[in-house]
Amino acid sequence: MRRGRPGALPRGGGTPRRAAGEERALTSVTAGDAGERAPEAGADETAQDGGGRGAGAREGELSRLWHITLSVSGAEAPLTEVRRALEQLAHDHPFLLTSRYATDHAEIRYWEEARDLHDAAAVALRLWGEHRSTARLPPWEIVGLEVIDRETYHQRIAEGHGPLPATPVGVHPF
Repeated sequence: MRRGRPGALPRGGGTPRRAAGEERALTSVTAGDAGERAPEAGADETAQDGGGRGAGAREGELSRLWHITLSVSGAEAPLTEVRRALEQLAHDHPFLLTSRYATDHAEIRYWEEARDLHDAAAVALRLWGEHRSTARLPPWEIVGLEVIDRETYHQRIAEGHGPLPATPVGVHPF
């Protein structure tokens, strides 16, 4: 699952541009590896890993899925505007699972692909601010962040603890 804007450098600092005609080393994924990469001879660090976080990643590092819960709050805003803004955010950021909202706070849950927790948290902390103007989000601040790996998420669900599975998917009032 690779995300990004057309023409944008990958997150994590980007990679130097290749000179015209310079070839990029390719990697392949064998059946059943589910995102693990099989580096070819001469593959360099700029080659994309199984999930798309190749920039700055060291050889052999793989992306993982992280379940993100981002909580925001601030001054009251009209409920219809909050809903419209969160629906636009879901359109702009297609990996959102669910959003719950009220006039003065909201909770956004989604999966993020990142090399480690630090990267996943950094991306999550930028989400609200980066989409504030394009989605016309309320000028709220981030007041909570939970980042857990996929295994922990599924373990919590199996034990009946933690966030319920994101059903129904979409934007809903609290």
